[in-house]
Amino acid sequence: MAETRRKFDADFKEGAVRLVRDTGKPIAQVARDLGINAGTLGNWVEVDRRPRGAGQGALSEDERAELVRLRRENAELAVRCDVLKRSTARWVSEAMGR
Repeated sequence: MAETRRKFDADFKEGAVRLVRDTGKPIAQVARDLGINAGTLGNWVEVDRRPRGAGQGALSEDERAELVRLRRENAELAVRCDVLKRSTARWVSEAMGR
């Protein structure tokens, strides 16, 4: 007797993956609650994790944007610090009468 394959729409897959990601419940438990195979849900979760770079040291798009912002801010603060050091050195030099 042939078994028919169930088809799941994108909304269902996305919701199932979100349950795993947001609740922190094990894949097997969420799959059991939804009445689907744990391996199937595991595949969906893996596909979702790839673009995020989870576990591979790669940065997500949001992390990349934040890194760019922080590097820009760091460079600006380094310039400000340098300006303050120079102005302080000039002020001390003038105060000492040199």
